[in-house]
Amino acid sequence: MSDASLSASQTQPGDASFGDFFALLKPRVMTLVVFTALVGLLVAPGAVNPVIGFAAILFIAVGGGASGALNMWWDADIDRIMKRTRGRPIPAGKVSEGEAFGFGMALSGISVVMLGLATNFVAAGLLAFTIFFYVVVYSMWLKRWTPQNIVIGGAAGAFPPMIGWAAATGSVSIEAVLMFALIFMWTPPHFWALALFMKGDYHEAGVPMLTVTHGRRSTRNHILVYTVLLAPVALALAFTSIGGPLYLAVALFYSLLFLKGAWEIWRRDEDMAEADGYATEKKVFKHSLYYLFALFGALWGEAILTYYGVGGWQILSVLV
Repeated sequence: MSDASLSASQTQPGDASFGDFFALLKPRVMTLVVFTALVGLLVAPGAVNPVIGFAAILFIAVGGGASGALNMWWDADIDRIMKRTRGRPIPAGKVSEGEAFGFGMALSGISVVMLGLATNFVAAGLLAFTIFFYVVVYSMWLKRWTPQNIVIGGAAGAFPPMIGWAAATGSVSIEAVLMFALIFMWTPPHFWALALFMKGDYHEAGVPMLTVTHGRRSTRNHILVYTVLLAPVALALAFTSIGGPLYLAVALFYSLLFLKGAWEIWRRDEDMAEADGYATEKKVFKHSLYYLFALFGALWGEAILTYYGVGGWQILSVLV
């Protein structure tokens, strides 16, 4: 029996600390969830009471964390195998699988009910569907069944700005759909870049990531194609009610940078990648994280300009 399995088997209820349960929430992933949901709420038309807005983001964050806890509960077996995930609370023997399941289910119920009471049941329904999609559709079904796991499963991570928008408006519009589409199209090249230099982990765990089922050459091709498809989606937001020249400039710059990285990944073979320790792949993966923060930050910037009555397109028309 491995050290991880031994420690897990010796986990006793009540041994876990607050930090162990917090780690179940996947706080780094939650940062992106909270940020994109917050932007979705802030760029939506109309004013939102700050207290209601705070409650909405809090319960969206709790729902995102609940998804993470339930994902760790279900994936505990493969988390014990993968080097990247062996330190998580369950494989490390800090939290039992039963505790993680109960924690995740409790937070799921609390987050959905409280979001509905604080805002509206459109937002609550979207949050409930997001948790279901991530845990059942992605974690339990797609992740271990098809190399398209990241493509389809990426929808779960794309819902937060739509939920934020719905919390503010009680509805969904083209702007919310495009914010969803932006994250949805970004997810595959982002995770495939990671998979290129983490292939061994997925292979050992039996996860049919594209790098495992089709090889790294095919994965490089897919990264380039999806990055090309991502660019027009990102730029389209500039011409909606929440966009403007500031967002357009940021989206254009970062999309070109992402495309450049995808092109560099596509041109490389395995000998080149192994020779420099997959430096390019790691660089593109890191940049892809900045990509979403930059674009959603620019949308927030456009909302601030609009709030002060100086929309970006108005400024540009004056300058021209």
